[in-house]
Amino acid sequence: MVKNILTSFCLFLMISSCSHSGSMSVADKKPNIIIIFTDDQGYQDIGCFGSPDIETPHLDNMAKEGIRLTDFYAAQAVCSASRAGLLTGCYPNRIGVHLAFMPNSNRGLNLSETTISEMLKEINYKTGIFGKWHLGDHPEFMPNRHGFDEYFGIPYSNDMWPMHPQQGPVFNFDPLPLYENETIIDTLTEQHSLTKQITERSIEFIEDHVEQPFFLYVAHPQPHVPLFVSDAFKGKSKRGLYGDVIMEIDWSVGQILASLKENNLDKNTLVIFTSDNGPWLSYGDHAGSAFPLREGKGTALEGGQREPCIIRYPNKIEPGRVIDVPMMAIDILPTIAEITGAKLPETKIDGKSVWSIWTGESEESPQEAYYFYYHVNELHGIRYGNWKLYYPHTYRSMNGREGGTDGVPADYEYNTIESIELYDLSNDLGETNNVAEVHPEIVEKISALGDSIRLELGDKLTGQEGIGTRMIGEIK
Repeated sequence: MVKNILTSFCLFLMISSCSHSGSMSVADKKPNIIIIFTDDQGYQDIGCFGSPDIETPHLDNMAKEGIRLTDFYAAQAVCSASRAGLLTGCYPNRIGVHLAFMPNSNRGLNLSETTISEMLKEINYKTGIFGKWHLGDHPEFMPNRHGFDEYFGIPYSNDMWPMHPQQGPVFNFDPLPLYENETIIDTLTEQHSLTKQITERSIEFIEDHVEQPFFLYVAHPQPHVPLFVSDAFKGKSKRGLYGDVIMEIDWSVGQILASLKENNLDKNTLVIFTSDNGPWLSYGDHAGSAFPLREGKGTALEGGQREPCIIRYPNKIEPGRVIDVPMMAIDILPTIAEITGAKLPETKIDGKSVWSIWTGESEESPQEAYYFYYHVNELHGIRYGNWKLYYPHTYRSMNGREGGTDGVPADYEYNTIESIELYDLSNDLGETNNVAEVHPEIVEKISALGDSIRLELGDKLTGQEGIGTRMIGEIK
């Protein structure tokens, strides 16, 4: 009798211990991280950011359940550089990444740089990228060499292939390769199902890693031209093919969020949605809208780098708020490091954690200013508080003309800023009123910051060599 009582008591302790241990493991589990990154999406191309003719119910609801950042910037106004800044927390020119990598290049993101995926793998995260890479297509620079356990997608932009129905030959490259990790599993001549495939693979990744913290990087190739959409969304929007594409991306976001809820992961998952740069305006009806901002992709002006950004993290971030504190994609890596307890890279980065701003504990930016470089290391502009200053430089523009139609671009014209321009973004979001002469003290302050960053990162426009830049990866 006593033996039976003791046995029962021991069994009770074992069950209690296991139950307690299990609950602790759930409570102590590190948060999952998802970044959804689109390509060439305009500031206004989401309902909650003011789109008059594109319906995005899932993103709008994500904003209601999270926060909407109105003054969020891509790291640079072009594909590869922007992605390098996002994944490393560095200004792209610090790490030698300028503009966009071409296929069959012997260059790529240096393996000595620490990506978000590598940082999180150090604390036992599973990591996956589904979509566009564009940080070097040589085998030495592909995602699996930069901390990603799984990769499915294309190695560069979706227009880097030999034939497009409306345009004829675009680039003299091989057909667009579709990769599974380091193996080409298909060559694409059309991409109607690619958004759907990326979404399905992302959901499979979530379901495969319910018990282990994960970092999921969903890098949609759309809405970069040429535009492709599945039959399920073709003709569904009021904005033509471009609107159809955005609606399918919105559906994809909804599917990913639904998967998190179905697997009881949504309350412990940080989801970030944003884009790599502004709209490619020369493509007209196949391009997005940066309204009310000035210009688009390929410029340091607001329309080139200010992007829609929505962040959702239930129980950690108070929902339904709109934040106008300036931030940049370089701040995401250090913010994730603070949230997860990961160790920051040993090499110098430029981003700073903005977690206290997301949570509402602070309204002050940890950055004194943000710097806008373009071309090969040209310092074009600086954001300082509500001020935006531009140095003399040349930029492309449609100058009020309509862009092309049906996937055929119109030609850009080129404008030159002859002397320093200053804009008060709090009163002049469209950058129409140059107030440099009215505020010489602000010009002097920002110019001093410009002198400082030139010493660190250089500036081709002034011939300044930077002392803090590092080498791009290169296969000799």
